Amino acid sequence: MAKSIVIPVDGPVAAGKTVVGRLLAQRLGYQFLDTGIMYRTVTWLALNNHIRLEDGTALSNLVKDIIFSIDSTEYKSTLLVNKKDISEKLRQPQIEQQVSLVSSSIEVRTGLVLQQREIAKKTSIVMVGRDIGTVVFPNAKMKIFLMASVTERAKRRYNELKEQNKQITYLQVLNDLKRRDRLDSERVHSPLKIAGDSHIIDTDGISAEQSVQKILELRGI
Repeated sequence: MAKSIVIPVDGPVAAGKTVVGRLLAQRLGYQFLDTGIMYRTVTWLALNNHIRLEDGTALSNLVKDIIFSIDSTEYKSTLLVNKKDISEKLRQPQIEQQVSLVSSSIEVRTGLVLQQREIAKKTSIVMVGRDIGTVVFPNAKMKIFLMASVTERAKRRYNELKEQNKQITYLQVLNDLKRRDRLDSERVHSPLKIAGDSHIIDTDGISAEQSVQKILELRGI
């Protein structure tokens, strides 16, 4: 059996990781996993079960009870939580505001990293997140880090939220992105940073398709 391949795609909020990563996976015929959904899931479950987000022990126990799996078709890979697709529930403003706090928990990160590695044992996969190339798969042969200016990222996220009929201003989105950038880069455990052997792609002013083409060219495709 051929060994599975992992392509980590890291970067800050709204740098284009999900769109680029999903399209790259489709082009390569790989599975796709947005690890941010896993942290959103823990946040959503904690809020719904009235668990304090600072309670590492309770969050750790919560993670142990979650079974993540990928439901894949020819066109899309969906992360299932206990065999259910709950993705529509994970874009609530309160989750957007609290997910960085949950993702800073070493107990949560430790549990989810183990699950991410288990998923990757079964299939070749494009995995996106904040620490995939630095912590989850530091020995991956090819790592991608997507960058974009904070103003460009805020514009993308604002347009995305408006399409979902969310009542929010561009300034609110911009300030929230700056706050999350600070939390992600300054957290003690697995901070957002560029792996020394990452290929850096600036997505300002280019389409997702163009970003994917740059990655495929790096792979010699």
